[in-house]
This record gives sequence, C-alpha cells and structure tokens, in this order.
Amino acid sequence: MSIPVPRTRPALDWRLRFGALSLIWGFSFLLIKVGTGAYAPFQVTLGRLVFGTAVLAAAMAVKRERLPRGARTWGHLTVAAFLLNALPFSLFAYSELTIPSTLAGICNATSPLWGMALSLVALSEDRPSRVRVAGLGLGFLGVLTVLGAWQGFHGLDATGTAMALLASLSYPVGWIYVRRTLAGAGHSHLSMTGAQLLLAAVQLAVVTPLFTTFPARFPVVPLVAVAALGVLGTGLAILIQYGVVAEVGPTTAQMVTYFIPVIATGAGVAVLGESLRWSTPVGAVTVLAGAALTQARVRSSAPKGLGVEEGVRVQVVGGRARPRGGAAH
Repeated sequence: MSIPVPRTRPALDWRLRFGALSLIWGFSFLLIKVGTGAYAPFQVTLGRLVFGTAVLAAAMAVKRERLPRGARTWGHLTVAAFLLNALPFSLFAYSELTIPSTLAGICNATSPLWGMALSLVALSEDRPSRVRVAGLGLGFLGVLTVLGAWQGFHGLDATGTAMALLASLSYPVGWIYVRRTLAGAGHSHLSMTGAQLLLAAVQLAVVTPLFTTFPARFPVVPLVAVAALGVLGTGLAILIQYGVVAEVGPTTAQMVTYFIPVIATGAGVAVLGESLRWSTPVGAVTVLAGAALTQARVRSSAPKGLGVEEGVRVQVVGGRARPRGGAAH
C-alpha cells in the first residue's frame, strides 16, 4: 500500500510572488533613472550586476551548488552574459539619460516582437502563422504610436530611444544564441545563471574604468537605487521567477511581461512626475496585444535558465526552468 507524500508548499502563494515580480521588474526602470542621476550608466550597470551576482552566489551557497565546468560552456556563457546582461543593462542605463523611464519600460515590451521576427529567420522549427504575423505587425504599429510617428517623432530623443529598442533586441538575440549553443549543457539553471551574471560583472568591471571616473562622492538615494536594482531587480527577481515557473508553468508565469510596462509607466508618472501623452498608453496597449499574439501556440526547446530581467519568459524542461525565446526583460 503506497502512502502519498505531501508536497512542501512555498510560504507565499504564487500569486503574491507573481505580483512581487511584476512590481520589482516594473520599478526597475525607475531605479535606473534615479541611479543615473548621480552615477555614470556603466557604474549603475556594474553595481547592478555586482549586487545581483552576490544574491545568486548566496543562493548557490545555501543550496550547495557549484559553478559549471568546461571551457566550452564558459565561452558560450561569456557571449550570453554580454548579450543578455552587460549590453542591454548598459543600453537601458544610457537611454534613460535622455528619455523617460516610462518610454524605456514600453520599449522593453518590444522584445517579444523582435524575438518573433528573429526566430522566423534564425530558428527553422519556428513556423510562422497568420496570427503570429498579425501580432508582429500590430506590435510594431503600437511602437510607432508610442513614438508619435505621425508627428515625425517630435519631442523624442532619437539616440536614447534607439538605445532602448536596441537593448530590447539584444535579449532575443541572446536567447537564440544560447538556444543553439547551451541547450544540453547539463547544469542547473541557478548554476548557469550565477555564472552568467558573474561573467557580465567581470565584463563591466573591465569596461567601466576605461570610460568613467571614480565618483568623488556617493549620494545615498541613487546608491540605494542601484543596490535595490541589483538585489531585487536582478538577483531576487530571478529566484522568484524560477520558483513561479516551477509551480504554475511557463504559460502563466510569462504573463508578467504584460504588467511590466504598465507598472513602469505608473511609477514614472507618479514618482518621477514624467509626462504622459495619450499616444503612450494607447501605443503600449497595442504593443502588448501584438506581443501576446506573437506568443500564440509557441513550441520551443529553449536552453537552460539563463534568466534576465524585465520580462524574461521561461519554460520548464526536465524539471528545470529555461528561458523562452521571444520574450520581453
């Protein structure tokens, strides 16, 4: 006679953790804005990665996990760290020097659209459908609405906006890369993500002194914003993300993507006093609707959990969380 063994449930309901994840990633753009008010963008990104890596290192120590082995794995992780962390984090930080955090958050929501477009070219197993192609077109129509294309993009900083869109493009490029190179690495998602963040931190530690000068003073509020961005928006958020995916599955967990720009917009307007034109919420809703359509009936075998922020999608394969191509940060 078999006796069922009760499962150990997390202390917090997944809905509460889902809501916390949405808030953390939504407020990340506000924290970037506050941090870059006193520190150089590279310094903000470096601090974010150092604090985030420390959280994952602590989690690995608690679970007694080791970093992955093998020169090939570390080589691919180095590229993944650049595409999924060092590059997009730096671009978002630089973009918010000249554009509102609300616009940066909405630009981040275009990642599923870029992922859809790239997967049709780079991944032969991803076949287009009418619904997904329609979603792609609708999403980019939303982008044009947010940017005010009919007014000649009046009032927007072209360089900052381009940086934010390029950061969003970097995510699916990175996902496609790791999907092709690390799909059978055989290491846990925590080990792989910890190594990835460590490598990204090393990359920024090399670059930052070359392009910035050491701060003469350390204002408290921006410093706390950078620390919160790393501890909460990078380290803790990744741990929460994988827990939610493992409990309720990727389909439900990926819905966090659609809350992030809403929260980022609300935070920017309410806390930072950023202005909001009618085209911003209308375009944002259109972008999210298009992104949702591009994810219809997606079948993929994505690689292991190389988690990133601001809307990363993941799926669980073999009991482990893995990122899913075509998501938003």
